[in-house]
Order: sequence, then C-alpha cells, then structure tokens
Amino acid sequence: MADRILISDLRYFAFHGLLPEETTLGQRFRIDLACELDLSEAGTTDDMTKSVHYGHLIATVERVATTRRFKLIEALAEAIATELFADFARIEAVSVTVTKPEAPVPSATGVVAVSIERRRSRA
Repeated sequence: MADRILISDLRYFAFHGLLPEETTLGQRFRIDLACELDLSEAGTTDDMTKSVHYGHLIATVERVATTRRFKLIEALAEAIATELFADFARIEAVSVTVTKPEAPVPSATGVVAVSIERRRSRA
C-alpha cells in the first residue's frame, strides 16, 4: 500500500533516558510518523470517517511521550506504535522515528534517533 499520513517534527519535553539527569531534568524529543492506511475512499468521498484524524494521531503520540517514562527511545517508539494500532483500526502499518536532539554523548554536533516500522498483525 502506498497511502500514508505523514506527521513530522512533533516536539515534546519529557523525561526519558538512562541517566539520572535525563529523568529529573528532562529534555526535548522530536517524533515523526508515517501511518499506512487505505486513503482511497476518503479521497473519493471527502469523508473524514474514511480516514484518521491527524489531531487524534498527535494526541495519542503526545499522551505516550509525555505521560510515560522510558529508559530507551526504542521503547518509546515501540509504545507509540502499539498505541496507534490500539487507537486506530484503519492503520495497517506505522513508522515511528524518535529523535533525541541533545543526547548526552561526547560530541559537539549531531543528533541521535531511532526509527521503527511495524505492521499490524491480524489474528
């Protein structure tokens, strides 16, 4: 399937990380999504019920990113993917990228990110 809803550069302040300073001081995180779903009916009917509301996707990401705590950004990305599948039955696959722009690494420049891709498993 080639249809996707893309949302990029969502920014949140949260308390994820391995180091004590990260969990007490917090830091900024950026999140990008690509949600794969069939948008053909939404496109031909102009009917929102045939798609997924962008604002609702963003609300799910914000809830996971700001109300839960993770040691690893890999776990944050996985939790976001899991919640998106739980909240939106139309989504068939999702790509989640979590960027940690100010990761505590010994480098003057650069960012650290993880990107995962998950496909809904139908039982």
